[in-house]
Amino acid sequence: MTDPRHPPRSSTRRSLHLRTKLVLATLALLTAICLAIGVFGHVAMSTYLTAQLDRALTPAAGRAGFPDGPPPGSDSRDGRGPFRSLDPGNAAGQRPGTLNVVFDDGRARTSALVQEDGSTEPLTDADLGILATLDPAAGPEEVTLSSGRYRVDAADLPTDADGSILVTGLSTTERDSTLSSLDAIIAGLALAGLALTGVVGTVIIRRSLRPLEELSGVATSVSQLPLSSGDVAVAVRVPPSAAEPGTEVGAVGIALNEMIDHVTDALRARQASETKVRRFVADASHELRTPLTSIRGYTELILMSEPVSAAGRSALERVDSESRRMSSLVEDLLLLARLDEGQREAASPVDLTELVIETTSDARVSATTHSWALELPEEPVEVHAVETEIRQVLINLLANAHKHTPPGTSITVSLRGDESAASVAVTDTGPGIAPELLDSVFSRFSRGDAARSSGTGSTGLGLAIVQALVEANSGTVTVTSGPGRTQFTVTLPA
Repeated sequence: MTDPRHPPRSSTRRSLHLRTKLVLATLALLTAICLAIGVFGHVAMSTYLTAQLDRALTPAAGRAGFPDGPPPGSDSRDGRGPFRSLDPGNAAGQRPGTLNVVFDDGRARTSALVQEDGSTEPLTDADLGILATLDPAAGPEEVTLSSGRYRVDAADLPTDADGSILVTGLSTTERDSTLSSLDAIIAGLALAGLALTGVVGTVIIRRSLRPLEELSGVATSVSQLPLSSGDVAVAVRVPPSAAEPGTEVGAVGIALNEMIDHVTDALRARQASETKVRRFVADASHELRTPLTSIRGYTELILMSEPVSAAGRSALERVDSESRRMSSLVEDLLLLARLDEGQREAASPVDLTELVIETTSDARVSATTHSWALELPEEPVEVHAVETEIRQVLINLLANAHKHTPPGTSITVSLRGDESAASVAVTDTGPGIAPELLDSVFSRFSRGDAARSSGTGSTGLGLAIVQALVEANSGTVTVTSGPGRTQFTVTLPA
């Protein structure tokens, strides 16, 4: 079942860091701005240069018939002054790349294209076919000829040349070269700006988000503290640099510090309450030992020395049985109290193999209705622990196995060991532990259902003592259970 506190991460898609998202968003926005500026600049420059070409077409048409330019008052397009001598092949005053063609009724009378050295060459038939389709009323437009792209304009010649059309064109090479250079400059500046923005933006964003990283570090440190039990002191706090009022991050830092203070106060109050309860249990257990011992002693004395009726003897035997059970409970409570206070013997090398054999033999004698089996390695297994505590662990596990299973149940005690750890497993073939009880089986005063109780009068402290003793010896204890098989495994460092 998935823990909602720790949602699974997709293996194909991982969330990016916040600083990475900010840098990418900044670069994407700047890229869009640079692209818009580049497009606008290209269009504006293209419009300006094209307008210049259009303005240069009229003088170029006039120079086609007048080496020194058209006379004042003449216009090659509106016919206000006639051309005195029309000669498209006249290259005087014409810049390279200028073309002039005269069409009579759709057929080219003469054509000329000014070369780089000032000479002229006639246009090809394919080029003339393209230019013949131009409409004088359409205005300047661009065409692609065999020698390149041209900005051309067609105009009707004056009345003395009725039916003739003069086509004048200027090469767009310079304009296109200028636009290409402009595009390259804009692209270069944009790339340099993006690179600089990426580097500088990363540094600025990293510094700006450093307080968030400090907050994350504090939260992670607090989450790793053992807060479940014991005297807990949460000494981690958000540094003043990340808890400055007036900023969003500072507000979160202040709130986190206040939350940690609140949690610390609550943990101290809980610890104080637990300490009082444990002290009361320890004191009460100490005080109960003497009267319980007296009750048991006087009961045994009366049973041995005084004549008592059958009903009275039964009642006294019940008193003796209950006092013994209560004495066992008191001893268990005292043991847990001593463990809580850290009152333990010194650890020493312990022959775990011998302990398993002894405790299993004792259990076999006390529970003859069960079938017992031992699985031991060929070599002895040793651990560094407190012998009395490990013995108590084994006694409790074996008692738990035969008290909470019906007669005829098979109980197997197996021992394994290597250079790093040793493990003891107690496995029975009983009815098993209910799944809803597995999580609390090591809790104090936790009892199983009727299937595992069998009227034994268990106090619910046996497995709690097992866990406390195993953890005190730096080990672990686990349980797996199902119908027909329950296994408790104790692992201790070798």
